Amino acid sequence: AERPQILTPEHYCRLLLDGFGEKAERYIDRLREHARNIAVLRYGFQFRKTDLSEQTLRDSIDAVINRTRQNVERKSEPLSAVIHGVDDAWEVCLLKFTIDLVERSSGENLGDFRKRGLI
Repeated sequence: AERPQILTPEHYCRLLLDGFGEKAERYIDRLREHARNIAVLRYGFQFRKTDLSEQTLRDSIDAVINRTRQNVERKSEPLSAVIHGVDDAWEVCLLKFTIDLVERSSGENLGDFRKRGLI
């Protein structure tokens, strides 16, 4: 793993999306424009879309969400998440979820990394 770094808005200008579509690129462009006050930890990961599979389910959205949530809980995979988003822009939903998660956890992680002498 890489040593953590502070991620500033300038990093968003260099953020590479590997395999994501045009809508995801536009989302990141908008994020770059409005990210002047963002400073979070850089964890050394890249956004890369791989191993994609798709399944079409015909049921109400609530039933699909509940069934999917139950499947994830049954598998007991702690790094799994169920994200309810817009089908046409699912890549954007995934990127937003990931970036929001990093931003929310950065304050706590920053203190932890300082205590450990990592930054």
